[in-house]
Amino acid sequence: MELAAARAAQASSLNGSPVLIKPVGEKTEERPKAFIVIGINTAFSSRKRRYSLRETWMPQGEKIHQIEKEKGIVIRFVIGHSATPGGILDRAIDAEDAQHRDFMRLNHIEGYHELSAKTLIYFATAVAKWDADFYVKVDDDIHVNLGILGTTLARHRAKPRVYIGCMKSGPVLAQKGAKYREPEYWKFGEEGNKYFRHATGQLYAISKDLATYISINQKILHRYANEDVSLGSWFIGLDVEHIDDRSLCCGTPPDCEWKAQAGNPCVASFDWSCSGICKSIERMKDVHQRCGEGDGAVWSAVF
Repeated sequence: MELAAARAAQASSLNGSPVLIKPVGEKTEERPKAFIVIGINTAFSSRKRRYSLRETWMPQGEKIHQIEKEKGIVIRFVIGHSATPGGILDRAIDAEDAQHRDFMRLNHIEGYHELSAKTLIYFATAVAKWDADFYVKVDDDIHVNLGILGTTLARHRAKPRVYIGCMKSGPVLAQKGAKYREPEYWKFGEEGNKYFRHATGQLYAISKDLATYISINQKILHRYANEDVSLGSWFIGLDVEHIDDRSLCCGTPPDCEWKAQAGNPCVASFDWSCSGICKSIERMKDVHQRCGEGDGAVWSAVF
């Protein structure tokens, strides 16, 4: 069925780009156009992290809707549901969303070991809601310069299938108890082998065609233990351009500060040792002050 849907989408493509096909008899609704949809992966326990972003690089209040209308940038915190729907955790998110109106709720049960499934459902949900040029996933302990992100992605707008991030090829961990252990390590060859190249999970972007491909084929895409490996595996056999852009993985000050002073400001900054900004709740404001592009940059940027 999924392969048939993919063929149907291909047959109905516009200028080589797949379109979503609704079942016969189901009304097709026009999806709002966007330039970028940014999904910030978050958890029930990350309330203070979310507020650290709202107080720095993420627009809030009317500005979050203004940036959608004027710049085509949609930003949402992405979260599923608890194992007990309607419980205290879900009600807390509902209350926070009622106040800020900046969440995308997924049909997904939250859990650290379910990040691959959450990522897949995020892209499928985002594609169903918005017709965007790019779809971005970022963690909630990363500093982002929205204007520079926009100008960076705009350079690749004419390319049909692009996968943009800081590409890496780490070891496949087979040892029990290892933090990033790969239970299916045997699929990657002999012990000591490395993964194929894939974007590190802190922040990456994919073009419309790739997000649509994930949406159409979501039921048959295999999910490995690590979310970034899963995403890379979905594209490994496709005609996709991998773009290794190191401005998406700068270090925190002084690294990003020096680069900004040298005229090479960063899209995103974090600490590799923590897979995010170490103690991000306490440090996000300092990183923003020293490495931020300026509050008006995204509004004056031309994409």
